[in-house]
Amino acid sequence: MPNVTLFKQDGTQNGEVTLNDAVFGIEPNESVVYDAITMQRASLRQGTHAVKNRSAVRGGGAKPWRQKGTGRARQGSIRSPQWRGGGTVFGPTPRSYSYNLPKKVRRLAIRSVLSSKVLDEEIVVVDELNFDAPKTKEFRAVLNNLDVNQKALVVLEDGNEFAKLSARNIPGVKVIAPNNVSVLDVVAYDKLILTKAALEQVEEALQ
Repeated sequence: MPNVTLFKQDGTQNGEVTLNDAVFGIEPNESVVYDAITMQRASLRQGTHAVKNRSAVRGGGAKPWRQKGTGRARQGSIRSPQWRGGGTVFGPTPRSYSYNLPKKVRRLAIRSVLSSKVLDEEIVVVDELNFDAPKTKEFRAVLNNLDVNQKALVVLEDGNEFAKLSARNIPGVKVIAPNNVSVLDVVAYDKLILTKAALEQVEEALQ
C-alpha cells in the first residue's frame, strides 16, 4: 500500500498516512481516463447553437414570379436555401452533447488519476485545515507552508465552511467536496491537497 507524508497546517510533518491500495495504488488506465475526460468535456457544452431554416426565416410567403413563361427557373419562395437571405439547410439545432459511461468505467478512471497523482508525488495530505474565520491570507500562508505554488485542487471534508470560503478567491485554487472529485479536475490541477477526513471519505466512496 502506498504511504505519503502527513502534514500539519503549519507545514511540519506529522508522520505518514497509508492510502487505500484499491483507490490510490492501481496501475493507471490511460485509455479509460481519456474516455472519462471526453465525456465530461462533452457534458460541459451548452448546445444552444441554432439557425433559421426556411420555415423560421422572415418573408418569402409569395411566389416571386409565375411558374412558366418568364424564361427563368421556377421559384416558390425568395427564402428558399439557394437565395441570399434564405433559410439554412442542415444547420445546427439545440441539443445536448452529454452521455454517460458505465459506472465501473467512471470509477476506474477516477482511481487511475488518483493513482497517477501518487506516482508523480503530486498529492498532499494535511491532518486538518481549521480556520477561526474566512481568511484568504491565512489560506495562502497554509499553501506556502506546504510548499504549494502551483494550481491546486483542495478536497475538504463536509462542513468545513471557513476553509472553503478562505480559498475561493485565490487564483489557481479550487475547493471541492469528497463526493465531487472528478477526473477532469484532478487532471487539470498540478497538486491535489486533501485533509485526512476528506481522504477517508474519498476512499470510502471509491473502494
